[in-house]
Formats: sequence, C-alpha cells, structure tokens
Amino acid sequence: MLDPKLLDILACPRCKGAVEPAADHSSLTCEVCGLRYRVEDGIPIMLVDEAEALVAGADDGSGEDDTNA
Repeated sequence: MLDPKLLDILACPRCKGAVEPAADHSSLTCEVCGLRYRVEDGIPIMLVDEAEALVAGADDGSGEDDTNA
C-alpha cells in the first residue's frame, strides 16, 4: 500500500495533475493525460516514457491541437 502522505505530494510528471491510485495500489492514473504509472514494490515509477497510455490519442500534455483541420 502506498503511503497516504506520498499520494498527497505525487503529481503526473507530464501535466503536473493529480494521480489516483488503483484499488490494489498497483498503479497511479492521471485522468488528464490518460497515463497509468506502475508501482513496483511500493515505489511509483513516475517516468512518462515508462507510463501506459489508457486510450489511443490521449492528450500529450503539449497544449497543441493535433487535428488536421
């Protein structure tokens, strides 16, 4: 289980938004970016390159519109 004090200070490294733990504390999810960060042996791996995208085309946090209008 992740320390509640740690959860209070952790933020998504891409957008600086809040991250929410999974029920089993195996990962942390940023709803803004659509990224899931795994937790190994109680240690959050907060690396964007190691994160799992929840949906294709998730916001990349750049603030740019990727549509081809």
